Formats: sequence, C-alpha cells, structure tokens
Amino acid sequence: MTKSELIDVLAKKHPHLERKDVGLAVACMIEQMSEALMANDRIEIRGFGSFSLHYRLPYTGRDPRTGKKLRLPAKYYPYFKPGRELRQRVDLLKATCQIKQRS
Repeated sequence: MTKSELIDVLAKKHPHLERKDVGLAVACMIEQMSEALMANDRIEIRGFGSFSLHYRLPYTGRDPRTGKKLRLPAKYYPYFKPGRELRQRVDLLKATCQIKQRS
C-alpha cells in the first residue's frame, strides 16, 4: 500500500473528513515518526508493532556490477518488529488463504 492509497482508504472510511485533511494527518504522523527515529527514540504502537534503530557494524560488501570488494561504513538503519496481535492476524489470514487455495 502506498501513502496515497492509505489516504484514499482513510478518506473513504471517514467521509466527514476532506481528503486533503486526511493527507495532512498522514503526512504529519509520518514526519513525527521520522523525527522520533532520528532522535534515536523507539516508537511503539500497541497491537501493531514497534520501530527502532539498529546499528550495523562496518563490513565488506561487493559492487554488483563489477564484483569489486567495497568497505562499507557502520550505520544505523530503521527496524520494524511486528506486535503479537499483528502477527496473529497475518497468520490467521495466511491460514484462511491456504484453505481457500486447496478447495
């Protein structure tokens, strides 16, 4: 799902809100989450999951075009860990899809 698709879905679920207001709310939420991660804060949304930064040590990589070895620096990267409720809902959906495919 893209950002614009999310805005469309939310605008349809809440017809009393204008699409531009929904878009502003989504953009503000994403901006606040980005700022929290840049400040090395952890974001936790109960029932959905948590976002945090993980540290990757420097390592030797490879240029896919030339095959030449490259020394890549250490860096932080965003990490998402799904919550228990989200995992259970996805597993339930996956199980029902597998049952439908067998029929």
